[in-house]
Parts: sequence; structure tokens; C-alpha cells
Amino acid sequence: MPLNLLRRRLAASFQATFGGLSAPYWTLWLGTLINRLGGFVAPFLGLYLTTQRGLPIEQAGLVVSLFGLGSLCASILGGVLADRLGRRTTLLLALLLGSAAMLGVGFAERPAAVAVLTFVLGLTSDMQRPATAAMVADVVSPADRLRAYGLLHWAINIGFSVAPVVAGLLAGISFRLLFVLDAVTSLAYALLVFLRLREPPATHDRRREPVLAGLVTVARDGRFMAFVALTFLVGVIYKQVDVGLAADIGAHGISPRGFGAIVAVNGVLIVLLSPSIASRLSPLPRGPVLAAAAVCTGLGFALHAPAATVLGFIGGVVLWTFGEIASFPASSALVAERAPAHLRGRYQGAFIMSWGAAAFVGPSVGSLVMGRFGADTLWLACGLLGVVAAAGFWIVAAGMGVPSPAREVPNGG
Repeated sequence: MPLNLLRRRLAASFQATFGGLSAPYWTLWLGTLINRLGGFVAPFLGLYLTTQRGLPIEQAGLVVSLFGLGSLCASILGGVLADRLGRRTTLLLALLLGSAAMLGVGFAERPAAVAVLTFVLGLTSDMQRPATAAMVADVVSPADRLRAYGLLHWAINIGFSVAPVVAGLLAGISFRLLFVLDAVTSLAYALLVFLRLREPPATHDRRREPVLAGLVTVARDGRFMAFVALTFLVGVIYKQVDVGLAADIGAHGISPRGFGAIVAVNGVLIVLLSPSIASRLSPLPRGPVLAAAAVCTGLGFALHAPAATVLGFIGGVVLWTFGEIASFPASSALVAERAPAHLRGRYQGAFIMSWGAAAFVGPSVGSLVMGRFGADTLWLACGLLGVVAAAGFWIVAAGMGVPSPAREVPNGG
């Protein structure tokens, strides 16, 4: 192939993947990347509480659960604030309060104070997510939203892949250094928002619908709530990685290093493939994309049933990772298309809450099924759940469609 032709094709591919997105969007993308690269504390919170604070494992587990409870509450709170106070103000509030809570957890002496601050940390850490998702919808044209959310998911996973490795090195120096640097990255994101982001013009004239009335509007959107329920089902499947997959891999005599290699495949594939796949999925109907993603997710976990080696488990991971790559941006774009402009934060908050609920329910339900009926039953149940969710997405998402002109707002970029 001639060199000039190769260059043109590479340039066209780069433009299709990264081009045409507004400056405010790239500010959000960069801030998200910085914040996730500094996500040092969450993976090591349980270890910190037991080894550095001396908490019994039962108390440490309760404190970590409070973080999850805070994250669950943050979805709706962040969505309401994004609609009422504005996206920019909510981002600044979440990042600044999150930095303070992060330092508080790291330096608090009394266990009760650590517990309360951990709940606040969970609340503030995820309060920014609905605001970010709503602002992406404000500043990105409908045709580019799936690609934009895919690139945001890419940034999150780059951070997810790098942060635990760096945190492991920093913990050898000082655990408190993790809290300080995590807080610094949140402050850096806040500074970026303060200097580079303005409230999108489209949201200045948003309707001041009462908080409860807005939430009732979301709850009464039956098709959307069905979509949220289906997202919860898929989330429950994903959350089997946390306990079920680790236990099953260990039961097959695979070492912790092998488990790390298996799970790492997920992050590597997302980092390598997510941008190009998202750009190709962008023009496709959301319903079939989500249905295919759910099938990949369910069948990927079902493949863990016959697996007995590292390569066998990796095969399942590869399949459900493709489901994840397709599912996140398509779901976020569909929510943005469904929501009226003045309720985008609340719609995104309800969608994000479904993942928090799955994180709360999934590991315990999966552990119960595995303990009583065995690992193979759990993985086959995941496969069945994925097929059921796929059928639901095909029906529900097709009716949600692209918004009418009355639901859209001008590009805020």
C-alpha cells in the first residue's frame, strides 16, 4: 500500500474516532481521565482499614459498604443537582467536597468518623457522574453522542487500569499518600472545570420543575424505567466478577497472579478497542446494539462454566468485554436521547443508580447461588439472564428511539 494512501486512511480513521467533538466535551474527557488516573483509594480501602486502621474485618466490610451506599444515593442527588443548580456547579461541588472527604477519611482517627466520612466520600465521588453525562448530552450533537460516551468510557478504563498499579507502589511508601494524591487529582479536575467550562447555554433557561415532580416524571416514564430495570439485570451479571469469578478461578487451582491476568484482559481490550468500536456503532439503532451487547455479556459469563484453565476463562472475558464496550456508550446515548433537556440529570441519575443497585445486590446474590447450587449453575444463570435482557432491550429500546425536536436542545459547545 502506498505510504500516502496509508496516511490518508489513518487520518480518516482518526477523524472518525476523535474528530468533530466540542472543546467543552474534551475538557470533561480530560478531567475524567485525570480524576480516574488518581483513583488510588477505592481499590485499597478495605486493605487500609484492616492493616492501617486496625479495624476487624467485619467493621471494615461495613465501612466499605457505606461507601457503596453513598455511591447509590449519589446518583439521584447528583442528577437533581445537575438539573437544578447546573452541570458546572454540581461538578465543582462534587469535586471539592470529594477532595475534603478523601482527606478526612485518610486523616480521621476515630472509627466512627472514618465511617461517616467514607459514606460522604461515596456520596461525593459519584455525585459528579450524572452531571458529566448530562453535560455531554448538552454539548455533543445527537449523531456523535454514542461515540462521545464511548470515548468517556475509554478514559475511565485507562484510569482504572493504571491507578491500582500506581497505588500499589505508593502504598509501600505511605497509605496516607494515596488519600492526598487522590484528593489532588480531584482538585485538578475542579480547577479545569472552573477555568475551562461554562454552563451550556441550553441549560440557562431550563425549567425549574420541583424536585419531586421531576423525579415523578422520570418514574412515570414506563418505557425508560423498564430500560433501567434491564440495565440492572445486565449489571448484576457484570458484578459476578467481584466475588463469583474470583472464587471459581481459585477453586480451579489458578493462582492470584493468574486471576489478575484473566481480569486484566478486560481492561486491555477496552483500552485498545473501545474508541474504534464506538465510532462504528454510533450510526446503528440502539436497540439491536444493546441486545447484542447483552447476549455477549450473558454468554461470555456462561463460558466460564466449562472453563478450567487461564485461557479458558480468558475466552469468556473476551466475549463479555465486547458486550461492555458496546453497552455503556449505547445506553448512555439512549438515555440522553430519551430525556427532556431540563431532566437530563435526573434521567442519567436513575440510569447510573441501576449500576449502583447491581453493585449492591449482584455479589451477594451470586455468592448465594454459587454456594447452594455451584459455580456452573451461576454461570448458566448469567447466560439465561443475558438472553432475557437482550430480548427486553430489543423491545424496549426500539420504542425509545431518537428524540423528537421538542426534546432536543441546541448544541452547547
